Amino acid sequence: MEEEKKIVGVEADDAKVTAEAPVEAKPDAGQAPRSNDRRGPRGDRRGPRQGGKRPDRRNEPKEFDDRVVFINRVSKTVKGGRRMKFTALVVIGDHKGRYGFAVGKAAEVPDAIKKANEAAKKNIHKLHLVKGATLSHEVIGKFGACNVYLKPAPEGTGIIAGGPVRAILELAGVQNVCSKVYGSRAAINIVRATSQGLDNLKSYKEMKILRGKE
Repeated sequence: MEEEKKIVGVEADDAKVTAEAPVEAKPDAGQAPRSNDRRGPRGDRRGPRQGGKRPDRRNEPKEFDDRVVFINRVSKTVKGGRRMKFTALVVIGDHKGRYGFAVGKAAEVPDAIKKANEAAKKNIHKLHLVKGATLSHEVIGKFGACNVYLKPAPEGTGIIAGGPVRAILELAGVQNVCSKVYGSRAAINIVRATSQGLDNLKSYKEMKILRGKE
């Protein structure tokens, strides 16, 4: 009888030890065991995130200002019917002698404007301005059936132009100029003709050499 009581007491003590010991959670067969070691893909240790938020760049100044000149809806006839898309003509500039333009096409208007804006940044033209923020001399830009006449104006005149011509001149930084459009009135043709005329402008020194003056 005494031996049986001793065995029962040992079993009770073992039960207490088992109840007091913490139970370790076993990982499932399909899950990998967790580790407290935070390492990156290259094996280096990753510390806690600094700040935890991305920098807000919405209030940063833009390098170029943009302006939508013309939006057109186009369609393509296919076997199943018509596919409608939009084209956007966008002009950009920094008001300091640099400007660009491009056309973007997409199924939605905002996407077309975004594509045109990105393409315009790859098509940057430079313009040399003279005193009074005007052109150095008269010039005629030509593209197809469109001719754009540009004439420098004294300070205080402003930009006497309309539509696409005004968009390019304002974003390029020209403040005093007179203009006239002849021929085709398509927006893209006017923009290309204006750009062609501004690219043909010559500086003051180049004009002196052409006129034979020292």
